[in-house]
Amino acid sequence: MKRFLSVLLCFVLLMTGCARFAAEKTPEGTAYHLYFLAKDLDGVSGDGALQAETIYLQESDTDAYHLAKVLMQELLCGPAGEELVSPIPVGTSIEGLKIQGSRADVDLSSSYRSLSGVALTLADYAITLTLTQIPEIVSVRITVQGQELAYREKQIFTSREVLVAPQGDVVSTVEAKLYFLNGRNVLVPEARTLELYEGDTQVIAVARALENGPEDKELKAVVPEGFRLKSLWVEEKTCYVNLSSALLKSLPEDTRLKMTIRGLAYSLCSLDAVEETQFLVDGEFAQSYGLVNIEDPFVLPK
Repeated sequence: MKRFLSVLLCFVLLMTGCARFAAEKTPEGTAYHLYFLAKDLDGVSGDGALQAETIYLQESDTDAYHLAKVLMQELLCGPAGEELVSPIPVGTSIEGLKIQGSRADVDLSSSYRSLSGVALTLADYAITLTLTQIPEIVSVRITVQGQELAYREKQIFTSREVLVAPQGDVVSTVEAKLYFLNGRNVLVPEARTLELYEGDTQVIAVARALENGPEDKELKAVVPEGFRLKSLWVEEKTCYVNLSSALLKSLPEDTRLKMTIRGLAYSLCSLDAVEETQFLVDGEFAQSYGLVNIEDPFVLPK
């Protein structure tokens, strides 16, 4: 089951609790996932305990803070599907939320303190996975009434530390060549058959596979820690990739960033549906991203 809401209605949502607004048309906007716990844990592997439901946000000049607040509010409302349950205790509310650099600081009410052990870990990572979808957020710190939980092994979380099973059944596959770095830091292709799940597009599958890294152990990931895409889509054989200017200060030196941009572009262009890749910055055409020239579209080298 999918839920639909508009960021334009977010303040109404905050005032009216967990009311839902159903869309009359095919969902439009940006898809985001809310992470919950599988109700039947006996039927999933350990890395499949956390699973997602999809919502669509129609964003209108919405910054990371307001988007994070909407996602947290929806997460605390719990799942819509009967096959999932919330790992967060009923009655938990947001005491405070701040964006500090690329980290989201989330302060929750006392109910959250009732969690410990595996239950606490699952709740922490449900929040982490939900918030790190926002390109400006790389890590999450969770406190209770302003205090860290002393019995936690760590206090700051990132999405790459979490193993999450793909959602739903495989609906199709696509052939692609993903570009990674060899030992000489040269881009080389790795042929892959990528699985597409419900709600996936081919370009999203490529971006996800690049972030997960190469299968060949002699190759290195081309996407650095902290690199996030705001969005990507295809129009008339051109793949548009929207980058976030807010992440530039946390990304590596320009030589590595140049390889990241090229590796992403070449991987996307390996799809039959894509002839060229055009990068945008915060939704606008730009001459550069950092010191990397992105004014012209990228195509596969001949």
